Amino acid sequence: MGNNMRGIDTPVRQIRRRVFKEVARLAYESTNLKDDMEALPYQIVDYDESEYWESVYRDRAIVRERIRLAMGMSLRPENRERPGHLTQGLEDSNIDEKYYEPPLMQVIPSACNACPVNKYEVTSSCMGCVAHPCQEVCPKGAISFVNGKSLIDQELCIKCGKCKQVCPYDAICHKERPCKAACGVDAIESDKLGRAVINSEKCVSCGQCMVGCPFGAIADKSQIFQLIRAMQNSSKVIAQVAPSFTGQYGPGVTPDMFKTALKELGFYAVYETAIGADMGCMAEAEHYVKEVATGKQAFALTSCCPSWSVMAKNLFPETIDKISNELTPMVATARVIKKEHPDAKVVFIGPCASKKLEASRRTVRSDVDFVITFEELAGMFEAKGIDLIKIEPTEVMQDATAAGRGYGVAGGVANAIANVIDKYYPGTEVHVEHAESLAECRKILLLAKAGKLNGCLIEGMACPGGCVAGAGTNIAVPQAAKQLMGFMAKAEKKIPDEGVGQDEVL
Repeated sequence: MGNNMRGIDTPVRQIRRRVFKEVARLAYESTNLKDDMEALPYQIVDYDESEYWESVYRDRAIVRERIRLAMGMSLRPENRERPGHLTQGLEDSNIDEKYYEPPLMQVIPSACNACPVNKYEVTSSCMGCVAHPCQEVCPKGAISFVNGKSLIDQELCIKCGKCKQVCPYDAICHKERPCKAACGVDAIESDKLGRAVINSEKCVSCGQCMVGCPFGAIADKSQIFQLIRAMQNSSKVIAQVAPSFTGQYGPGVTPDMFKTALKELGFYAVYETAIGADMGCMAEAEHYVKEVATGKQAFALTSCCPSWSVMAKNLFPETIDKISNELTPMVATARVIKKEHPDAKVVFIGPCASKKLEASRRTVRSDVDFVITFEELAGMFEAKGIDLIKIEPTEVMQDATAAGRGYGVAGGVANAIANVIDKYYPGTEVHVEHAESLAECRKILLLAKAGKLNGCLIEGMACPGGCVAGAGTNIAVPQAAKQLMGFMAKAEKKIPDEGVGQDEVL
């Protein structure tokens, strides 16, 4: 399941987009915020019969929680006698600077379907055949015949799936909770009512559970409201854009049109985050040549995906010294911007949920004031009535090389570093490995820990497909990857010039 829904305009996506649009509109237009916010669930759910749940009241209850998260607020505890008003805590959010109160990813309990976690079930397609291979292969004798059809005893079943593999009619289905299947770090647990709960100790905020849930029961917090406040209060808010923006706003919207639209929205300037990637790939290439290729260090791990590096630190603490110390492209670019515009606020616009956490990390000052996703930005454009396909481009997007832009697609980071090594350190042999999806990342770290990948440069990406598959994207992954390749091809330079490093921004 997982990514099959990506790029389909489902009702879940439509509701999310509507909420972002309405929250952005509140920030732009509201003169009485508390009353307007209280009225919002009735505007969004303005029908009498629910299309999705048993009642329109449940629709509104869920939308209320979505609005709170989109405002950067926490969910209200559902188990208290009086959960408080929709606007409870609003004063703390009606500001122009705010990082998230963790946790970032939250399950909206009233929206969770309490799906079965892991279960094999015989469907009506069972023909009751004479061979009944399902019964023969079951190691626990959990399958019996009742009224001529197979029946699985759930108490005895050990979920091995052998019956499903041998059934000639494909009559046995495997029911698995989609959020749990999408989570590569086993962070999804259940509460006493069987609803999903995220264990924040394990969660690395990649957001794949959020895009995997067909009920839209998982959401992350947003800063669009505070960003708009900042843009209203200060003329200098500068955007840096992750390379995977290409194609996210429709196939006809060029990078130059996108940059022009951002200026129209009120950003003082627009930079490519790929500038920071260019710096990072030069620095990581040098590190590989001096440390890994010489055998001083067993292997090196790239650091640009925060979910991957947090997972490596959590599950494989012995790899901490192998994770690149270079600044991530987001942070390096923010430092460039702040150096040129010390009085500016910086917003990172990208595909990714976990960058929201990286920006608020205390250990390495990120210089990033806000993080919003492509999906949230779409809500801002809609609230302002900006139609990107009609934009006449007056700006040019030409800051970075193909190498830096390639960071947005799986394998792109490792390829960029390998290409730089080929050019500037000829004769150095490079061994590159890349893993996409947290489950694959775990496997590759196990191999590295066992000494099987010595001499390798290992790139990890939490999202299957790389950043183009991030939780905050708008289009299907293959389409996004294709658009990004085109954007790479248009770069004037293939790799950065010698001497482009991060020393100047550290």
